Amino acid sequence: MSLPQIAAIVTEYRHRAHADVIVGKFLRGFPCDDGLHPPRVRVASMYLDQVNPTDIGVATAAEFGVPLYPSIRKALTLGGEALAVDGVLLIGEHGDYPWDEADRHLYPRRHFFEQIAGVMVESKRAVPVFVDKHLSYNWPDAHWMVARARSLGIPLLAGSSLPTAWRRPWAEHPLGAPLEAAVVIGYGGLESYGFHALETLQCQVERRAGGETGVAAVCCLEGADVWRWLAAHPAHAALAKAAGEAIAETAAPWERAAEVAGNAAAFIVQYRDGLTGAVLMLNGYSTSFAYAGLSAGRAQACEVVLQGTEPHGHFSYLCRNIEELFLTGRAPYPVERTILTTGMLNGAMESRLGGCVWLPTPHLDLAYRAAEGPFWRATGPAPAGATLDPWPPAR
Repeated sequence: MSLPQIAAIVTEYRHRAHADVIVGKFLRGFPCDDGLHPPRVRVASMYLDQVNPTDIGVATAAEFGVPLYPSIRKALTLGGEALAVDGVLLIGEHGDYPWDEADRHLYPRRHFFEQIAGVMVESKRAVPVFVDKHLSYNWPDAHWMVARARSLGIPLLAGSSLPTAWRRPWAEHPLGAPLEAAVVIGYGGLESYGFHALETLQCQVERRAGGETGVAAVCCLEGADVWRWLAAHPAHAALAKAAGEAIAETAAPWERAAEVAGNAAAFIVQYRDGLTGAVLMLNGYSTSFAYAGLSAGRAQACEVVLQGTEPHGHFSYLCRNIEELFLTGRAPYPVERTILTTGMLNGAMESRLGGCVWLPTPHLDLAYRAAEGPFWRATGPAPAGATLDPWPPAR
């Protein structure tokens, strides 16, 4: 029996770009803790929006015999007139695209999705779509994408690789646990990596008693205001210390974090049920992510471990969940998580643009329940460097 066919619609395909670490695994296999898993779907077509000087997408497509098409429509119809694939990878990350006044990178995810949905309308058939990272750089486009998917019956999954990556030590709130406060430490670009930090926060706090009820307001803080906020919120300050101390390698002890993270920023999230979460972006302190939560008076913390070298195995677990979406037509965990984190991120960036004010978010009145499983994620010992099965050689 032939494998289900997948179209890869990407902005840019270069070494270590998201197209490489996601689409590449659907071509070569998924290196996981228990070995290399061959894909159960086949990349049948590819569309490259930009072929820049560092491109490897053209050569990769030729290596694996994947046809390149000049348009999204042709990639989805395999050069014909009707939808001819069983799923779509929408990787709208990386490439030469402008930024707006709020420092948001204007990747054309809605533009891509609108064309994908249009082909499905023409063909009177819907197939699953995975949207890499947050849905869009602005809330109206993200909301439109979700509404469009629902109106057409498109099974939708989106988000970050961090919720399915290794944790050191393994830590997760039981479903229905009480939660009093939560903190994430992150690093990197405020929008691009801030999204990963928000997903790290949300995949934990969505498990709290009562389930997710939505977000009432967000605020972005910068510089000394980050540390003033922590000083005024001792429970969160204690969790920040616990999260910092869970990270294996930092530039300095937590007591010197304010000194070494000179351009600190924070996203403060006020949930509708009264929970307050804080994402601390501490460039200079570490190049890792960590989570800490306070439940029933007890703090637990973990580092979220990513594999920064080949084969970037943490993406394997995200990819295996995407594969399940394609095979079953059902998202292994709720896309509502990424709808919410998209709105939180956009609100935080707009708060920053407006002078770091509190921004009410009545549109994020979104309730959902966390997945009970099963879904794919890394639960074994975190790798130290490239300790997983080596990336297979080119065919």
